[in-house]
Amino acid sequence: MRKILLFFAAASLAACSTAKDDTSSGSRGGGTPVARNTVVECILYDGMKKDSPQLMTVASGMEVQVMDTVDAYFVKARVTDPTGKAQTGFLYRSCFGR
Repeated sequence: MRKILLFFAAASLAACSTAKDDTSSGSRGGGTPVARNTVVECILYDGMKKDSPQLMTVASGMEVQVMDTVDAYFVKARVTDPTGKAQTGFLYRSCFGR
């Protein structure tokens, strides 16, 4: 009986460790950019850290093309600045409503 319990416990652990986690970080590329509007004023960053260089401020209601859902906190986005130049960088996911 003890061997059977150990077998099922080991099988359960193996199944849990091999299951794919869709929330893990990594690229989700392969799709086309999706136009979204920001709900708050946000900063477009050059990298995925709060201390990364700031590329521009994205005003509330501006249209942003979300190119990739990079991780749990950031999305890769392309924004056209007021001069007409496209900037590509990273925005916090919290810039968009649910």
